[in-house]
Amino acid sequence: MQSSRFVERTLLTTGLVVWALAAAAQTPPVNPATQKPGMIPRPPRLFSEIWRLPPHTGERTDENMRFTPAVVTNASLEVKLYGPNASVVLAAEHEGRIDLWTGMSSSPVAVTIRDKRNYVDLTYAARLRWIVRTNAIHQLHPVVKLADGRLLVGDRGINTHGEFLQTEIAFIGMRWYALDPAKVVVLTEVANPNLRMVDEVGLATLSPGGGHGIAGSANLSTVDLFANPVPR
Repeated sequence: MQSSRFVERTLLTTGLVVWALAAAAQTPPVNPATQKPGMIPRPPRLFSEIWRLPPHTGERTDENMRFTPAVVTNASLEVKLYGPNASVVLAAEHEGRIDLWTGMSSSPVAVTIRDKRNYVDLTYAARLRWIVRTNAIHQLHPVVKLADGRLLVGDRGINTHGEFLQTEIAFIGMRWYALDPAKVVVLTEVANPNLRMVDEVGLATLSPGGGHGIAGSANLSTVDLFANPVPR
């Protein structure tokens, strides 16, 4: 009797194991990149930029570390600096990466990236992914330059409280304001801008820098844009 019950339990256990293995084999593996049902698929990565230090001799200084086109590693990209004192934006090294630092600027600064081959479509699921740091209650705001030449700034603020963090910016659902390209001053609101053909995309700090140390500034490190291209 005991032997018969043992056999029954063994067969039952074996059956459950076989059923579980069969069910697992029929269940598709989970793919972290898979979009949820009903969601618009994210566009592929259009470009990436990791920056590098400018060519220099001797020790690094505030003068020989200033941004130049040589800081850009991706030959398909151009970088534009806006602001009366934007020329003092520096390339710096933190956490093993190169970033652009606004701390020495006595004016607001906007940094934008332009794909030489394409306009970019920032509608729907487009995302700007950027590793940034903000210090001393400074904030960063998204900036776009439209195909018609207007420079706009978004109302979405980014504050990392002194830490380097990877942030993702979705461009839909944002309020946009005209931005004076010479002064980087916010002007009037712009309703329904055409984000399907954007010439440049970037970030702006709307306050002057506070100099070296733990003072008001922003660091813009590695950046990726996920968006559909629109050939120029």
